[in-house]
Amino acid sequence: MRVNITLACTEAGDRIYITKKNKRNNPERIVLKKYCPRLKRVTLHREAK
Repeated sequence: MRVNITLACTEAGDRIYITKKNKRNNPERIVLKKYCPRLKRVTLHREAK
């Protein structure tokens, strides 16, 4: 049930991070705070399609 997902920065649009999630426990898209090297600060990163 665990699948690989890509996280995209909401401000810059860069897809830097890859993580895993359990689709059964988290069916909706996840949002995490991660560091964006282009903006040099922490921003929200959403699960990309």
